[in-house]
Amino acid sequence: METREVTIPVVGGLPADLIVPSGATGVVLFAHGSGSSRHSPRNVAVAHQLNGRSLATVLVDLLTPDEDALDARTAELRFDIGMLAERLAAIVDWMGAEPMLGRLPIGIFGASTGAAAALVAAAARPDQVRAVVSRGGRPDLAGSSLSAVRAPTLLLVGGLDEQVIVLNEQARAELGDVAELRIVPGATHLFEEPGTLDQVADQAGTWFASHLRIPQRTGRGR
Repeated sequence: METREVTIPVVGGLPADLIVPSGATGVVLFAHGSGSSRHSPRNVAVAHQLNGRSLATVLVDLLTPDEDALDARTAELRFDIGMLAERLAAIVDWMGAEPMLGRLPIGIFGASTGAAAALVAAAARPDQVRAVVSRGGRPDLAGSSLSAVRAPTLLLVGGLDEQVIVLNEQARAELGDVAELRIVPGATHLFEEPGTLDQVADQAGTWFASHLRIPQRTGRGR
């Protein structure tokens, strides 16, 4: 397993933590939620479980340090879904050209508002993004992009997060057949209850393992 801290050449450089297991079969880009960062303990925990299933992971800060300081004061950038999605799409492009990652099918794991940005980016990069998982997400904030998403999408919501369940049900209807909504019993918005985040990681891992597969070359020997 190779672990590196890299700087992704988007908006002057976004720091990211890259982990590539030996024999990786896919790579998952993490889109953190509002007010968070690549150090989100929940995303890090999920990423480690995905690594154990031969999936590479990219955890990245979507805001520059100056933007993060501004957002901490004003909260004006964390809901700028268009900007965040543009950055995710640019990162997807970078991943496709990165020697360690270029051959791997790409998925995006989005949390909270990051899930909306993930879906907008998936709609913008239909040939590159092969699967999406949303944890406690706000897919409704993806707006008209929902109907353009082609990637298989798993929406995971805590059973006690009633308002977000309603918003996800509405978004699932817009997403159509590509989406599946699953409720994690006994979980609140942040999945802090014992065992609930493990359920998220397990279901996300299975979803990505099913949809992120390197095409097998076939041919007839001579």
